[in-house]
Order: sequence, then structure tokens, then C-alpha cells
Amino acid sequence: MTALGDSTAKGSDPPTSAPRAAWPAWTGSAPAVLGLLALWLLFSAGLRPLLLPDEGRYGEVAREMWAGDGLVPLLNGVPFFHKPPLTYWVNMLGLSVFGVTPFSVRLGPALGAWLMGSALWLSLRLREGARVAGIALMVLATCPFYFIGGQYANHDMLVAGTLTAAVLCLARALEQPEGPTRWPGALPTLRWWPLNHPTLQWLVAGWAFCGLAVLSKGLIGVVLPALIIGPWLLAQGRWRDTLRLLHPIGLGVFAAIALPWMLLMQQRYPDFFDYFIVEQHFRRYAASSFNNVQPIWFLWGVLPLLTLPWSPWLLATIRRARSSASASDRRWTGLMVWWALVVLLFFSMPASKLVGYIMPALAPFCALLALPMIDRQGQTSRWLRPMVVGAALFSLGWIVALAWVAPKSGRDVGRELRSLVTPTDLVVLVDNSFNDVAFEARLTQLPIVASRWDDPEVRRRDSWRKELADSARFDAERVAAVLYPIDRLAALVCRGHRVWLVEGLSEKPVSATVPGAVLVLRGRNAQLWRAEPRRCPD
Repeated sequence: MTALGDSTAKGSDPPTSAPRAAWPAWTGSAPAVLGLLALWLLFSAGLRPLLLPDEGRYGEVAREMWAGDGLVPLLNGVPFFHKPPLTYWVNMLGLSVFGVTPFSVRLGPALGAWLMGSALWLSLRLREGARVAGIALMVLATCPFYFIGGQYANHDMLVAGTLTAAVLCLARALEQPEGPTRWPGALPTLRWWPLNHPTLQWLVAGWAFCGLAVLSKGLIGVVLPALIIGPWLLAQGRWRDTLRLLHPIGLGVFAAIALPWMLLMQQRYPDFFDYFIVEQHFRRYAASSFNNVQPIWFLWGVLPLLTLPWSPWLLATIRRARSSASASDRRWTGLMVWWALVVLLFFSMPASKLVGYIMPALAPFCALLALPMIDRQGQTSRWLRPMVVGAALFSLGWIVALAWVAPKSGRDVGRELRSLVTPTDLVVLVDNSFNDVAFEARLTQLPIVASRWDDPEVRRRDSWRKELADSARFDAERVAAVLYPIDRLAALVCRGHRVWLVEGLSEKPVSATVPGAVLVLRGRNAQLWRAEPRRCPD
């Protein structure tokens, strides 16, 4: 892709009229480059406590799922089907190896970020050589959006990484034929491909990553690759190539990866399909009652902001891309542009918008931002090194700041509770989810969640309360044991167990109304109360 860098044969550095510094040999080694990428993503992943609400919620789901059967996602002991299980499974592996720590439940996003960077680097190394691939990877790896997202415990980065790998594998399989040596005779039909044919292998890999993307965050795992690859092919008049996408072996691999867990959950829980597919995909996409309602332009401003300090090079990128002479380069650059646009357009249409939704646009956007880093003569820009160092320090600064501020974290209360609670005690979460407290306390008992559950707004508006109440569709008996009216807290001491109450900071805490309640710890963002059991009148 000469628009991005080297201007001679793919996979090699071009001769130029001006000498340039040699690109170190190790930068062409996959173990070296991808190993360094893994270290970059992991070394700071355990520095800060879990952030709320996402990290606390999904970290606790992984912990409870790990303590359960490993198949049903659980939150507060009840089924939680908002997201599929792949991120939880990766994090469960982390919990098994490293114990119950924030680092363990950040392995899922770290794997997603590593997949994204690895797929981009390997794809560009095949096309352009190690130097161009390395520059693009450095741009990606030092973007704060990528670096922080790679150690933020939710589902966004793993689906972004698997989607990136899927699109690049499918694009590799469906590249325009370059001559009779590569595609002898007429365009091959699907039945002519032997199992060892490179095109079939890339297609199967693409479909496998689509299956993993569906297991990461749902149907966007196959919808977005289709919206990216399909129109890109049709715009070039390559309608026959779109049929190659439907190879039965590829479809079979996709089904074998994506469907078994969903079918098992549907068998166990008859309402699973309606809730997980219809409610969490179609209704959520079309509704305006969910959280984080933003204007249509919101995500278009977020992407340049979160890719600082690289995004100001976007104008230079546009000028460079428009002057590309090679048809192959124009196709590749067109794919990168269309890819980023599809993600932005798709997630700008719903009323509810979260910044993590556009992580699948990071790889193509950063590949485009790398364009100005090599000039027409093949010279690396003098700005590259200071930009990489500055961007890396900027990204690390965000991690240090988050570790220092620890917004809304209840880690101190959770650790105190862990040192005091016994398996026979009752733990009550007062009018909040406090998932990070439950995670740090490593609760083995089913917590009670006290709130105003009779409020009709609970089921109308997207919130942690609605998420918990919705679980009654799958296990009504257990949910009934978890949900507790907040105006009856005083009655809990009559059950014959010591009661621990976790509540947010307040001048008039509800926990203080419980007979005999004593403040144990007033933390940075939460407080812990203890009430001993007592005999109550009938």
C-alpha cells in the first residue's frame, strides 16, 4: 500500500534516492513485536481499582460465574444475560491463575487489544513490510483510547479485537486477483477450493473470528463485518466475491463457535432468546429509554478526542490518501475509510451512545493516521519518535491519574468487609449495586439488595435496578430472595444473623435506622455498618 508507506513490492522496503536509517531486524519478528505489545498492555493493568459501573459489574459477573458452573453469567447470584460469555471466560481463566484481583478481570480486554494490534500488524507486514506495519502499530498502541480500553474490564475491546481480525482475514481472502498465477483460469467457484487453499483458510479464519465476536458482544460480531466487507466489494463491482463469503465450511465454523452457548441457554431458560436477542439487541438499538442519550454527532467528536495526540494528523492523512496512484492502494485505503465510517454511522443512529461502541473503528483509523509518518521517498517522519514517546507518556498519565483518583471506588470498604464477614452473615447492599465491593469482599453468600422495588420507574428506565429486576424472568425465586424493600431494613436483624450493610456516603444513612447498627468504616466513596442479631417481637 504505497499510500501508507513502501512503494515497491509488498513485504519489502523500497529503494529510495535518499538514504534512511535501517529499520531494526527484530521489528519483523512476530514473537518480538507481539510479545512487546502484550507487555505494553499488561504491565499497568493491575495498578488501579475497578471503576464503576462497568468494571465493577463485569468483574463481579466473571467472579460469580467462576464460582458457579462457568456457563451462566451471574450477578448478585441471579442470571445476568446482558452480554454473552467470552469476556467472562477469559477473565475466569485470569481468576484461576492470578486470583481475585482487578488484573485478572482485565485479561479479556487485554486479549482484545492484543488481537486488534496483532491483526493490524500482521496484515500490514504481509502487504507492506515490517517498517510500515511497525509504524501503524505504534500509532495504535499509543492512542489513549486503545491503551486504556485494553485494560478496562468490559466487553468493548474484545469484540473490537475479534472484529478487526475478522475483517482483515476476510479482506485478505477476497483481495482482487492479481494475475493468472494466483487465480488460474476463470474465477473459481466455491466447490473448486481444496481445504488447503489459502483463500478458504483465510475465509474460515474470518468466520471463526466472527463467531468469537458474537460470543464477545452479540450480533454486531457478524453484522459489522458484513456491513464493512459487503458494500466495499459491491462498490468495486465484485459481486461474485461476495458469494465467496458464504462458503459452507466458513458458515459451519461460525455456527459451531457462536451457537452452542446460546442454544444451551435457550434450553435452560425459555425467555433467553426474547431477552438476549430481541430486548438487548433490537429493542435496545431502537429505543430512546436507555442511558447515555447523546446527539447524533457525539461519537464523531469522541474518536478524534480519544486518539490524541495522533488525530491532528488527520488532515495530512486525507491529503496523502487522495494522491495515491496505485489501484491496490486505493482499494485498501477505501476499505480503511469505509470501515471507520460504518462503525461511526452504525452507532450514531441509536439514541443511546457509549464511547466504547466505536472501538472497532480504532484499527482502520490509526492505520490511516500512520499515512503521513512516511513520505513519498520512503523517509520516516522526524515527528514519529517524539510523537510515539509523547503519546505513550500521555496514555500512561491517564492510568496513573485514574489509579490516584479511583472515582467511586469502594475497594477500601470491600477489603474491610472481606476481613470481617463470615459465611453465615447477611450482607446488604443499600440502594446501590456496589459490585466492586462484592468483588473485593469475595462474597460467598447471596447478597441482599435493598431499594424501592415497588417504584414503577424501576422497570421503565435503564438502570442497575432494572437489570436486577429483569432477572426474575429466569430465576424468580432467587431474585425474590435478593430484592428487599429498603423501608424494612430494621427487620433484617430479626433473622438470627449478623448483618453487614454497605451504603453510599450520606449525612443521614438509611443503615443508621437499623437497630443496633454501628458504623465500622467510612470509606472514600462508601460506608460499612454492622448490626448484631437480636430477638424481635412477633
